[in-house]
Amino acid sequence: MPDRPEPVLDVRDLKTVFKTRTGEVHAVNSISFDLRPGELLGVVGESGSGKSVTMMSLIGLLPSPPAQIRGGTVTFEGRNLLTVPEADLRKIRGRRIGFVFQDPMTSLNPVFTVGDQIIEPIRKHMRLDRKAARARALELMQLVGIPDAARRLTDYPHQFSGGMRQRVMIAIALACDPDILIADEPTTALDVTIQAQILDLVHDLREKLGMAIVWITHDLGVIAGIADRVMVMYGGQVVEQAPVKELFARPRHPYTRALLKTIPSVRGARAPKLTVIEGQPPILGAAPEACSFRDRCPYRFAACDAANPPRFEVGPRHDAACFWNFDRDAPRDAAPAGEALNA
Repeated sequence: MPDRPEPVLDVRDLKTVFKTRTGEVHAVNSISFDLRPGELLGVVGESGSGKSVTMMSLIGLLPSPPAQIRGGTVTFEGRNLLTVPEADLRKIRGRRIGFVFQDPMTSLNPVFTVGDQIIEPIRKHMRLDRKAARARALELMQLVGIPDAARRLTDYPHQFSGGMRQRVMIAIALACDPDILIADEPTTALDVTIQAQILDLVHDLREKLGMAIVWITHDLGVIAGIADRVMVMYGGQVVEQAPVKELFARPRHPYTRALLKTIPSVRGARAPKLTVIEGQPPILGAAPEACSFRDRCPYRFAACDAANPPRFEVGPRHDAACFWNFDRDAPRDAAPAGEALNA
């Protein structure tokens, strides 16, 4: 097989804590992953699992205080983004890494035209005059499929539908031809038809531009259709990573297996009853010293209470943080055959 390209982004042992009046919240606990050029990495997990906080931590979008990065490295083009000066980080954030936020209804400034909001990062980071920046903004609006783009450059956000606002947000994120696009649940507030249009748009843009994409969502159906690789998060940790087909065919963490069972099915004359993951997500008041999923897990045994499981290699490019060996349907040996990736 050909060698895989070097990562465009490499995250190791990232830790993020929020200081609150009632104590600390350990929102991100030793997250490690990488992103390859042209790859679409899907990040899934229920609300509160740390998906958005992880990605905002990478590029300095969390307010400090209360947020604090407690450790780790985020390597982009040979530099650790956690230690670069703020002025340099702003240049990288606007020019090399684009970010699409969750809610298109509130992410645009209501008192500026959409054209001005697309033009601003172009002039700031690409040093173009206003005429050239306006031409680039028009090109971007056409690229993301906004009809009558020349006229709509002077419209305000309230004159656009939710789907069109999201297209504008994508245009802003793409303004400076970034190497990486991070999309934080960009279709959550949209109806199903518009969601499908946005997904088709992202697929087309990826084919045309070749950028790497991180797609954050709680919808496994979306991930099945667009991702190359999937990272499953729970309790501020990565509990499983695998190529998308491998994950759906051979999940090796109890949480992933439970998530897949919650996907509605229309097979058969009568739809089966939806599976529910009983219990509640963990309270993240401290770094985990035992398995965060143990209170909701049908495979729980003594080792789950004694230590937080490392991520074990369970297949090609596939790892899972679980002491249960699903291939043998038994607990792992004291010295498991799979290599511990972050013990």
